[in-house]
Amino acid sequence: MTDTGTGTGSTKNTAPPPPLPSPPPPPTRAEYCVIACAEAWRNAGEILASPMGVIPSIGARLARRTFAPDLLLTDGEAMLVGPDGTVEGWLPYRQHLTLVAGGRRHVMMGASQIDRYGNQNISCVGDWNRPTRQLLGVRGASVNTLNNPTSYWVPRHSRRVFVECVDMVCGVGYDHAAEHPGTARYHRVPRVVSDLGVFDFATPDHSMRLASLHPGVTVDQVRDATGFEPAVPDEVPYTRDPTPGELALIREVIDPGNTRAREVPA
Repeated sequence: MTDTGTGTGSTKNTAPPPPLPSPPPPPTRAEYCVIACAEAWRNAGEILASPMGVIPSIGARLARRTFAPDLLLTDGEAMLVGPDGTVEGWLPYRQHLTLVAGGRRHVMMGASQIDRYGNQNISCVGDWNRPTRQLLGVRGASVNTLNNPTSYWVPRHSRRVFVECVDMVCGVGYDHAAEHPGTARYHRVPRVVSDLGVFDFATPDHSMRLASLHPGVTVDQVRDATGFEPAVPDEVPYTRDPTPGELALIREVIDPGNTRAREVPA
């Protein structure tokens, strides 16, 4: 008989140690896009963020929860809200217009077309007199770009979107803004984020420059998918990795349903 006691010569039944937790999956392309969008509001201070689209919205909420705590978020109607949707204040329409016209908002819009100088089109494709495709219309794009910083989000980078010259100017780019400096004192296009990388206009003539590649993307892929030749530095960095804390916020708090993957599939 085996002695299971604790005396001399006894044997002890010990449970195996619990398994170590599995490391989280690596960041997806969509999550790199979220980080790239969030960075648009770094050091922004107390301004209104107006993200349009799933991934820009996740990015703005992530920025508010981490490195941009003074950022103001809105429900799109009349309230200022926290990153969890808690109402924090009232934003009447007259105050919204004051923020817009005074440069104290940073909007991230979409673009059906965008060209090398940051002109954006969301109105029509083809000749204005007989367009081949009718889109949203100009809406507030021109007012946005002339009165407050405006970035862009393009979930599918292609030559149909990144064109040599837009068919209609809705959002004003650097070349047209330079023609009317008195009315474009708040004009600035900080960045364009696509599913391939991040672009800015930090060149002498304010033409589009490749600022970073998302991991797994090459410069040749960007060139092949762009209808003009962007400025490309000798060394192009990769979009920064999300921190473990940022990944946890994206996956568990801000977007647990993984809606980001519908906009940029893995």
